[in-house]
Amino acid sequence: MLDRITDEGLHLYSYWRSSAAYRVRIGLALKGLQFETVPVHLLKDGGQQHAADYAALNPQQLVPLLMHGRRAVRQSLAILEYLEEVWPDTPALLPGTARERGRVRALAQLVACDVHPLNNLRVLQFFEQHWNVPQAERDEWVRHWIVDGLAAFEALVDEDPATGAFCHGDAPGLADCCLVPQLYNARRFGLEVAQWPTLARIEQACQVLPAFRQAAPESQPDAPKGA
Repeated sequence: MLDRITDEGLHLYSYWRSSAAYRVRIGLALKGLQFETVPVHLLKDGGQQHAADYAALNPQQLVPLLMHGRRAVRQSLAILEYLEEVWPDTPALLPGTARERGRVRALAQLVACDVHPLNNLRVLQFFEQHWNVPQAERDEWVRHWIVDGLAAFEALVDEDPATGAFCHGDAPGLADCCLVPQLYNARRFGLEVAQWPTLARIEQACQVLPAFRQAAPESQPDAPKGA
């Protein structure tokens, strides 16, 4: 993996089905930034994120990791904010005022900090490998926290005057980057997105945009055929 790093350019260490990597791919695509995907398979070889060369780059042994030249940026929200600061003149991921940015960051963190970590692969593997939690119970755990979080998200955007075609206003941004992958996860675990009508409407507005289609899991170079 390390031999791919050059002094220039963007390299995203990613797994096709990682929702954290998915949200970064959306941000890169919205900003029109070219990057090379470096696949890190989270299941093969005991998890390629645990390989020594990758762990040297990211001691947390998680994806995504963005290399900008030889500068490493870790954590999906930090990566998205980094893109916003380095390329401020491309389409903005954050709105113009402090109050608006606070709202958008809160929505993004609802997913990235409160929902996603509870159904992350390493959590589910710990349940299985250390506590022998059956698959059905692990799936119920995931569904519980997704429903809990997305119900709150729905309440925060429904009938809020700051909500437009997207989570905030009429242009996609940081909150949409986080929402769409979490709705993808919801479907993976058998949940009906229609129970959150405002979120479903926002997702539909996102999915007609090329950036969201380009970032989708099934569009990634490491996605299995027929994904």
